[in-house]
Amino acid sequence: MSDPYKPMVVHKPQVRTTAIKTSSQLNAAARAGGIVETQRLGSVMNKGHHVNTDHRRIAELDRSDDVKPPSTIKQTVSQTIQRVRKEKNWTQKELAQKVNEKDTVIRDYEAGKAVPNQQILARLERSLGVKLRGSDIGSVLPARGSKSKEPAAK
Repeated sequence: MSDPYKPMVVHKPQVRTTAIKTSSQLNAAARAGGIVETQRLGSVMNKGHHVNTDHRRIAELDRSDDVKPPSTIKQTVSQTIQRVRKEKNWTQKELAQKVNEKDTVIRDYEAGKAVPNQQILARLERSLGVKLRGSDIGSVLPARGSKSKEPAAK
């Protein structure tokens, strides 16, 4: 026999790692008693989520510290408010009382500095009688309760 004091080395068989792609392969490995390790691939590996993003624009926004000011009312709207108010011989304060707002709000709308508020614009439209929203700014609103279209002749 061999020398009893010589160290004996026992080799374990090496475990092969394979990528399991289907659930049936995963179930078979679990039944066989194999070591199953799950690993979720990161989003970096999956390039499908980068389809519709503009990375250059996003990176530029991240680098800039500028805050975009809110959009203000169009100049045509402010000029229309001022023109119709003067035609009716109303002051800014009188118009403000009619629409239940402060006179500073009317001043901002006429100066073109106000951030558009649809509720205030609707009240201004009703009190002034002109359209301030949409494509035909400055056109006369139809009277309340009247039909906007003529009935078709038979």
